[in-house]
Amino acid sequence: MEVRNNYNECITNLACSIQKYFGIEPKHNTIDYIDEILNEKQPTNVVMILFDGMGSRILDRTLGEDSFFNRNKVKDITTVFPATTTAATTSIITGLNPVEHGWLGWNMYIKPINKTITLFKSKVKGTEKVSNKFLEVKHMIDIETITEQINKKGKYKSKMIYPFGEDKYLNLDDMFEKIKKECEKNGKKYIYAYNEEPDGTMHMKGPDKNITKKIIFEIEKKVEEFCRELKDTMVIIVADHGHKLVEPIYLDEYPEILKMIERTPSLEQRAVSFKVKEKYKSEFPQKFKEIFGNDMKIYSKEEIIESKLFGDGEANELFEDALGDYIAIAYETGKCIVSSGDDVYVSHHAGYSDDEIYVPLILVDKC
Repeated sequence: MEVRNNYNECITNLACSIQKYFGIEPKHNTIDYIDEILNEKQPTNVVMILFDGMGSRILDRTLGEDSFFNRNKVKDITTVFPATTTAATTSIITGLNPVEHGWLGWNMYIKPINKTITLFKSKVKGTEKVSNKFLEVKHMIDIETITEQINKKGKYKSKMIYPFGEDKYLNLDDMFEKIKKECEKNGKKYIYAYNEEPDGTMHMKGPDKNITKKIIFEIEKKVEEFCRELKDTMVIIVADHGHKLVEPIYLDEYPEILKMIERTPSLEQRAVSFKVKEKYKSEFPQKFKEIFGNDMKIYSKEEIIESKLFGDGEANELFEDALGDYIAIAYETGKCIVSSGDDVYVSHHAGYSDDEIYVPLILVDKC
């Protein structure tokens, strides 16, 4: 299969450039033009802000050529596979590819407990109860972050800023205020901030609705205002993935497929993992193509592993079992497969369209 992610110039490699600048040995190659500007400018503060879902194609359709983001955009790069927050933000904060860190999708099969878990919530898929069994084995995918690496080494400082957790920010203004306070502290430092928009709105309303555009305009305006107040700082704006309008395929309506699978589908609705019963192993791919062949392409686990679709590196111990037997991927079609326990959205991601995989790399030099 063709791998569309450029694992020499994706968000993982951007994270590796951060590691290199702060004296941490990266596991993958860095992005040379990011290295060059950091080495030339030697900023005291490096600030990375990730706006969830703010993909390149959405910005192209929303902002003018002379907008602040477009004036400062270095280029478009790819996210990792799948194009989803679970996999991509983990790559950004660790400098590892999904094959290595093991956070492969919103819902992932965890072999040691034989359950499919909604990873960010630590809950069994389709339930609201935290899985204590998962918490007992979560160390298998607990990966040290770049922030932890920098702080452990002790020479420089790092801070992560989120809209959740103990020290959460309340709104966009509060996020920028927290970043600014960190920048004002003494010493060379790396600050990473994550914002849930415009992803949250796009899931419910779509990527091209006026309400979504309004949020993107507001984000851009506030980033520009924030950057005016900075000095000796390099600001990197990036996204984890883009978005695409979707039309759900309800798997419950296809008993001929349901009878062939051992457990609930996992990973993502546009990158779906199937574990197939032994007696249907040879029959399943052909049946899937007959029913869904116009909407998705299906690949065997062996094809997925050989292609290095989830990036290169040493595979996490949960990786191969989490793949199941086959993965179905949506490309330019807007279809997604909804199974029991899934939420239904207007717009989604994790597929292999340009709208989903390309993200902007925006660099604002305040040195």
